[in-house]
Amino acid sequence: MATLWIISNEDSKRLNAVESTFQGAESIAKAIGNASKVVVTIGPAENGPTSEVSTSDALQVIKAAQLAGVGHVAIIYDGNAAGASTYNVLDGISTFFNNIFSRSQPLSVPEFLQKVVETDVSYTFIKTNLTEDFSPESSYNVVVSAERIAGANDFKVAKSKIASLVADVFSNTAVAENKVVEVFTDPSAPARRVDELFSAIPEDGRRKAYAESRAKAKAEEEATIAAEKAREAAEATKKLEEEVKKLSVQEARAASLAEEAQEKAEVAGASVETLLNKAKDFGSGLSWEKLSSQVTTAVQNSAEKSKVQIATVRGQAKARSLQPTKAVVNKQPSFKLPSLKPKEEPKPKGKQTEGKTEVRKVFGGLFSQETIYVDDD
Repeated sequence: MATLWIISNEDSKRLNAVESTFQGAESIAKAIGNASKVVVTIGPAENGPTSEVSTSDALQVIKAAQLAGVGHVAIIYDGNAAGASTYNVLDGISTFFNNIFSRSQPLSVPEFLQKVVETDVSYTFIKTNLTEDFSPESSYNVVVSAERIAGANDFKVAKSKIASLVADVFSNTAVAENKVVEVFTDPSAPARRVDELFSAIPEDGRRKAYAESRAKAKAEEEATIAAEKAREAAEATKKLEEEVKKLSVQEARAASLAEEAQEKAEVAGASVETLLNKAKDFGSGLSWEKLSSQVTTAVQNSAEKSKVQIATVRGQAKARSLQPTKAVVNKQPSFKLPSLKPKEEPKPKGKQTEGKTEVRKVFGGLFSQETIYVDDD
């Protein structure tokens, strides 16, 4: 039988009993306080505040330990779930409805371990089959092995043996840090220290695999972000190139229009210059003396023609036999310039009868028109 003893007053001062539920990690963290190490046992034989402790409840303890800054957590998983059943119909019905109306279905052991490795708390996961201290297995020595399928000679472990093993682990956490082990008893196994039991056990690869997968996911996320930024940069570059191309086309069109305008301006300038030159030539060839000479000649020719016509009429014998009538002769307009007036022929004295002359200004006073009225004897 296991040895029982009473806790002394000195030992009781080192204990701090608190009550907490598994409703939230924050409340559990307050209950943990400044403790540096935590142990939680999962199994139907472990009575929690309201019911047995499940893997989901234990996960809340792990999260609370992370919040409280706990250095190491020992997790005892009791695999006696099947053996704990009483095979009573009412017990089976009660378990069925408890699973239906529970907050969530308990996590499996692999799922629970995966959640544990996602935290930064150092852990030792001990899988075993617990028994009472008065059982024969309480006298056997414990054996620690890596994860494996249970053998036929694996005996259960007394609760006092597990408590002693956890105390040894807490005294040397470095040797058992981040390891998953199975513990059983063997009547033929020799007694060993905790470092001898755990030194041959490899470290759990789940946390390392999780760290690698997390780093890979982070690298993929960064690569995705970089690719997205590169795509956005490429689109921006493409848009910029299109804008530059549009500007180039507009500049080429503007240059073409400017060149066309320049050509038209040059042609227009040449035409104006030609007209100006022609105007200059016309102005230089225009002589008022020449113009007045031409006008004088025309007036003289007109006067001579009129005189000839008058002389012809006066010289005819038929004209003398006609009754005297008043004849009006319209003289052709003569172009009179102020400075270029032709000299009038002296009128013959004697038979020539003095006539009446009417002068009118035409073309704004630039020229004058003379009308001479002649009385024929």
